[in-house]
Amino acid sequence: MAVYLDIAVFVLFLVAVLTIGIGMSRRGKGAGENSESYFLAGRGLTWWLIGISLIAANISTEQFVGMSGNAANYIGLAVASYEWIAALSLVIVGFVFLPRFLKAGIYTIPQFLETRYNKAARSLMAITMVTVLVCVNIAVIIYSGAKPYHDLCRFYDLTEVAGIPINLTLLCWTMGILAATYVFVGGLKACAWADLLQGSALIACGAIILYFAFGALQKADTPMLQSAIQANVEQSQLTLSEEEQAALLAKIEQEESAYGRFHALNEHKLRMNLPWNDKFLPITALLFAIWIPNLYYWGLNQYIMQRTLGSQSLSQGQKGIVFAALLKLLIPFIVIFPGIMAFNLYHDQMRVAPIDETKFQELTTEYAQNDMLFTFNERFVRHQPEAAAKMIEFNVEQVNAKNTLVQIVLPEDYRTRPMEVHETIMFELGKRSVQDRPKYGHTFSDYDYDSAFARLMRELIPSNGLRGFMLAALLGMIISTLAAMLNAASTIFTMDIYKEYLHRNASEKTLVAVGRVCVILAMLASCCLAPALANPKFGGVFHFIQEFQGYISPGVLAAFLFGFLVRRGPRMCGVTALLLNPIIYGSLMMFASDIDFLNRMAITFVSIVAVMTLMTILNPLKEPFKLETSTSIDLRWSKSAVVIGMIVVIVTIALYFHFWDYTTPMFDGLLTW
Repeated sequence: MAVYLDIAVFVLFLVAVLTIGIGMSRRGKGAGENSESYFLAGRGLTWWLIGISLIAANISTEQFVGMSGNAANYIGLAVASYEWIAALSLVIVGFVFLPRFLKAGIYTIPQFLETRYNKAARSLMAITMVTVLVCVNIAVIIYSGAKPYHDLCRFYDLTEVAGIPINLTLLCWTMGILAATYVFVGGLKACAWADLLQGSALIACGAIILYFAFGALQKADTPMLQSAIQANVEQSQLTLSEEEQAALLAKIEQEESAYGRFHALNEHKLRMNLPWNDKFLPITALLFAIWIPNLYYWGLNQYIMQRTLGSQSLSQGQKGIVFAALLKLLIPFIVIFPGIMAFNLYHDQMRVAPIDETKFQELTTEYAQNDMLFTFNERFVRHQPEAAAKMIEFNVEQVNAKNTLVQIVLPEDYRTRPMEVHETIMFELGKRSVQDRPKYGHTFSDYDYDSAFARLMRELIPSNGLRGFMLAALLGMIISTLAAMLNAASTIFTMDIYKEYLHRNASEKTLVAVGRVCVILAMLASCCLAPALANPKFGGVFHFIQEFQGYISPGVLAAFLFGFLVRRGPRMCGVTALLLNPIIYGSLMMFASDIDFLNRMAITFVSIVAVMTLMTILNPLKEPFKLETSTSIDLRWSKSAVVIGMIVVIVTIALYFHFWDYTTPMFDGLLTW
């Protein structure tokens, strides 16, 4: 009976989302009948709709699966920088980017490039954005959203419904169709109202998980806590003797509050800074590079900024943005804290099973067919040294078979130091050309960290309707992001490509019709591409999308910031920035692949700005650029938004000070590297 109650709640929630989204989009004069109404919600969105919609469009499996998984790993709270730097970025967007965009009266972000630079820059960015949205972003969200539901169906032995087999492809198409349905009918307004329900449910979902996780940790007995301490010591290589572990156990058991236990058990993970040589988020990237994807994402990404472009006024847009910034400060507590506790409570269940001979043969066949190499971390070596040695042997055979001129010779003692030998091989391959360098698959580790959130759901959430609500909220999270991206791709194609090049005098009804057709075509293309991302050659979807944005975001951000700040920058700077980005970033991928992707983005950004500066020195505009007002929107700033924005900045800085690790040297060995 409980399972049927979950199913009923799940279905009712989705029906409510579709009903509210479509129903509210039909309200108002001329709803959905002209381009401004369909693509920008008639420029009538209020601050609370904008704020919740920004969060709903942003939060997806990247947070609840990827971020909670990173938290379960050694990274811990440090992954919160992607949320807290986002909060600061939103404040900058609200008071630097948005006033300029609303003053220009634009429908799309690429449109501003024509205002500041030229039409070529606008067209280049528009074509790039549509391609990336359909072939990368939407496809990745569909796949990464369908996969946990596919795993969940297998967990419950749910293999078919009404005789229809449930597989990854079916789930991809289901999610794509659900998202496309209300975007097709109601455009941005439907997205915003559906997001109101889905965004609120998401925050509730995270709070519920946090509550149950704290409750489970509070009730944990001595053997479980002892096991959690030992797992932490092994994972993070803490130097705790048996006496110190016993003292820590006694301290944890004496703690009366659940948070007190959590803090005592995970103090080593509750820090925001990682050393300079960390592969995930080194301190060098935190100081500068992480701002590039954040400012690009929140200020220049069409599917995010479209909500603020549809605001009633600048004041409403700024209030909505700082409201979203406040919510971003909360996300780590409802996503990252549960992820850390998942490892404390269920590390035994999360441990990856040893790779036997049969499994290894299957993997080598798959990797050979896809021209890939194995990669693993030190913790995998500690738990499965024999498998690591076999992976090294396979890698050398693959490389030597592909390139007969330069052969890699394995040292005789490679089995006694597999990690060192593996890193040496990776370094040597990094020097070779792309043609001679096979790709690496996903990194093998000792634990399946990405299962952290699903494990909490399975173990803690009761099946009494609450689990159905949680699953529906998670699906709604995915659908919200998909809907936002479909709407953005449709808007850019219609306004920047179709109207500009194919039918300049198109009527309003024609533009809306083209927009709706684009939604369907984008959904079809992305659903066809999504299942292919299961191929391990992509190295995991989150790695795939992070690397891909490096080819785009530094150049786009450089073009806009330079255009804002350097009024005499010549018109060709826009196209130059967009074209240089893939060249510079691609070169770094080839010849400096050992540099983490955030620092590669930083190098790319600085290089592009240097070229644009030289262009300005050599050929500045005769008259400085002046942005003319092209809208009837009220452009007065919001005083309350300014105050709240300052509060967001102060609170964010305070959080960094509170969770900063002042004991561990961050730059040891950097000068001798």
